[in-house]
Amino acid sequence: MKNELMNLFIFLGFCCLVYIIFRNLNFKEGMTDDSGVDTQNTGTGIAGNAATYAANIKAKTIKLQDTLLIGKYRSDYETVILNLDDLINNLMLQTALSINKDSPGETLLKLSQMGQAKTALNSVMKFIDNSS
Repeated sequence: MKNELMNLFIFLGFCCLVYIIFRNLNFKEGMTDDSGVDTQNTGTGIAGNAATYAANIKAKTIKLQDTLLIGKYRSDYETVILNLDDLINNLMLQTALSINKDSPGETLLKLSQMGQAKTALNSVMKFIDNSS
């Protein structure tokens, strides 16, 4: 009787150990390909996910349009962009007038980034003009 009871406890302990091991492995059976990559939902528009990805982008675009109300606040947005453009112009002038002659590369990089910001503002202004 003692031997049978000991075997029963060993068997139950072994079952608990196996349960704990498999519980911690987090298997997703059938949800990976041969490389181990999750194939259920990658969040990108690659292959079969393209239609869903496009629909998600469209939904987010519509939500942003509903939030921004470009038609209603167009003049306010244009004023903001024009003020930002003036700010960048003044910052560019200030940066150009304070170039460090020993290492001008850093200052020129700042000027280049500000030029890219002006280009981005122009793109935003064109978008607002076309969104009426």
